[in-house]
Amino acid sequence: MSLPKDFLTQLEQYSELSNREKAAFVEIFGNGKSRVQVTQALNISDSNLSSCLTGIYKKFRINGSGPVKETRLREYLEKQYSQHKPVGGSIDDITEDDIDALVQEIRTKVKSSIKEKCGTMRVLDMDQPIELTGERGIYTNVNILEKTTKRRRLKIGELLQKFDLEDFDHFGINRTTQKRVLGLEAVQRHNKLMVLGKPGAGKTTFLKYLAMQCIEGKFLTNRVSLFIILKDFAQDPKQLDVLQYIAQQLFVSGIHNSSVKAEQLFKQGKALILLDGLDEVKEEDTKRILRQIREISEQFHTNQFVITCRIAAKEYTFEQFTEVEVADFDEEQIAIFAQNWFRLSDQVKAERFIQKLQGNERIYQLATNPLLLTLLCLVFEESSDFPANRSELYKEGLDILLKRWDAKRNIERDQVYKNLSLFCKEDLLSTIAFATFEYKDYFFKQKTLELYIADFISNLPDADLKTEVLRIDSEAVLKSIEAQHGLLVERAKGIYSFSHLTFQEYFYARKTVADSAYEGLVQHISDKRWQEVFLLSVGMMNNADILVLMMKEKIDILVATDDNLQHFLEWLVHKSSSFEYSYKPAAIRALYFRMDLDGEQNTLDNALGWDSEDTLEDIDIDWLLNQALTNALVLDDALANAFFLAIDAADIIDETIDKSYRAEALLDRDTAWCYIADIDDFLEDAIGLASILQCELKTALQLLRDQLNEPILEWETLFAELERFGEWWQQNSEVWCEQLRALMIEYRNIGHNWQFCDVQNKLLQQYYNTNNLLVNCLNSDCNVSSEVRQEIEYSLLLPISKLTIKKNTEIS
Repeated sequence: MSLPKDFLTQLEQYSELSNREKAAFVEIFGNGKSRVQVTQALNISDSNLSSCLTGIYKKFRINGSGPVKETRLREYLEKQYSQHKPVGGSIDDITEDDIDALVQEIRTKVKSSIKEKCGTMRVLDMDQPIELTGERGIYTNVNILEKTTKRRRLKIGELLQKFDLEDFDHFGINRTTQKRVLGLEAVQRHNKLMVLGKPGAGKTTFLKYLAMQCIEGKFLTNRVSLFIILKDFAQDPKQLDVLQYIAQQLFVSGIHNSSVKAEQLFKQGKALILLDGLDEVKEEDTKRILRQIREISEQFHTNQFVITCRIAAKEYTFEQFTEVEVADFDEEQIAIFAQNWFRLSDQVKAERFIQKLQGNERIYQLATNPLLLTLLCLVFEESSDFPANRSELYKEGLDILLKRWDAKRNIERDQVYKNLSLFCKEDLLSTIAFATFEYKDYFFKQKTLELYIADFISNLPDADLKTEVLRIDSEAVLKSIEAQHGLLVERAKGIYSFSHLTFQEYFYARKTVADSAYEGLVQHISDKRWQEVFLLSVGMMNNADILVLMMKEKIDILVATDDNLQHFLEWLVHKSSSFEYSYKPAAIRALYFRMDLDGEQNTLDNALGWDSEDTLEDIDIDWLLNQALTNALVLDDALANAFFLAIDAADIIDETIDKSYRAEALLDRDTAWCYIADIDDFLEDAIGLASILQCELKTALQLLRDQLNEPILEWETLFAELERFGEWWQQNSEVWCEQLRALMIEYRNIGHNWQFCDVQNKLLQQYYNTNNLLVNCLNSDCNVSSEVRQEIEYSLLLPISKLTIKKNTEIS
């Protein structure tokens, strides 16, 4: 009796047979052939057939010898067929109740296996796995772009429209105006989905989440989730097809007749097949795996299929699959991920983490990638801060993308170019960054990139210099870096950029340090967009003395030839040495620099707050610790605040009175009175301090305060008094402000009207900002000798005359 081939191939033991054993098994028991016919059909010897049969009997656990074994196996197969043959002779003849029962049985049996595979995640240097879902779950909803970015047909000019080349938006380079949809919504919309994404974008985590939601009855409740790691599937020595592989998984989960039940499940369209990591399949297995995916998705098309793959690795198309792309994390997702991460350990730390991220644009940009965000959480969890030397943090992030992420998951990538080691790839990326960042090229054409790559690999040992070979190799290398590491990203068709602008800056700094190209770097010291390159360069150097000294010399030259600016710096030295204090002189010079020039961020509170990256606030972070502020400093600060607030209040009050008492003027009136009240408070503070230091100043200030208060009959009815005060202010504010300025100059030597022109103001701002950059470099945990550090600290914000005296003293 010959048995149906479908029945034979669905047997659990069949999946354990080798390919040759399967062929012999079907020929004998399915086609009813004799041993001689089988050897002829399979083109094998009789001894080879005997070996196949020995293996078959062993896997079916048939004992005995000779022909007895074949008889016993045939009897076993016929018994199995008679017991398990579907009613009506067809596997399709199954009632709806039977289908529901089948789904419930399989869900129950595989639930523990799915939870084991998909319920937790452990990446990078985590001490232990963390739960993906539930109260302790780390999962953050994934957003999907329904149109992949690399398919957009845009020109570089169109990509640059929303950017300022002089102050490039680091966070915005990954933004897209395309509408995002929730990942679960995308799966519900499309029966066959190819989910593409950059390395570390969260593709596997999303697939695990789908599996967990489905198996727990929260998503696609009428299906069974089946999770397959394609790398493991491809490497399985039995080389099963997808259905056989799933049947094997069901058997391991304790499901009897798993082959039959797997096929029933598929034919009834009740499976959610999740195929993870198509890009991780080795090249020699790719064609076979692609063919098998096509076959099963076409044969059992009523099921739900989701495949994940790195976006740049996709060189093939499944016609029936919809391609979507995992979007980078936005601000809300970053915050939710952080809250989930720190929820169990320290919720306050989650808030500090977000604050620190928002205060550092470069690091925040990395957080748009879930894998790098995980790294940032791990670093912050350990030290409650990010490293002062950011180059170390970026290096760790790059190390993950270049090698550790694959190594942790035992993934071996094909080397597309034998001479291009990981170190060479870093050199290549440094070369590209050096050639592009200099000219504000944040986006570049594929052909341009390939020329850079061809030029680089032509200088490697044993390189083939034929033009066509170089062209092919350069294209392959570009695709390799994009697919395997995600450091270069196709933003539109044929247009690339670095995945994060931070990495472009990092690789530029790496090239600068490698080539000792410091002279070229310091030419950009006044350019805001180069600040990060300076910080990264000093952080990478074994000894940064030479660079920080070159920076200091370049900064001093900025204002060296302008007599008015030199006169201002001379005053700064004189003022900062006019009273005793225990602070470092450069710290006091920095405070008075801001205090005497304008009203923005000029308060001593701000100067000691260390919050702004654009000023010298943190110049004395280590110098002013545990020091009591002197009365002289606080007095000068109060006077400066009162004066600059009065200047601003004049304009606000004029505008408010012009608007009269219309409803839209209420906010302006409130603001105007806040200014006046603040001026009065600062004058009160100054009068109190002047009574200790300078009684004559106290008397003069009190007279000014009385003038300010005289037109206001009752402070409790400020809105009613605005018109009365406004009229007085319009007539007297200019004289009142000049009287206050005169007192500040006479008694405190501050508040001078320097009358700088626009060019000088701009130059002075550059001078101030570059000094701030230099201080940030010194405070970045870089390696600078104590002698050089002391020399720079001593000479910050000094006029050329004082620097010359110091040099002459050293020479003598």
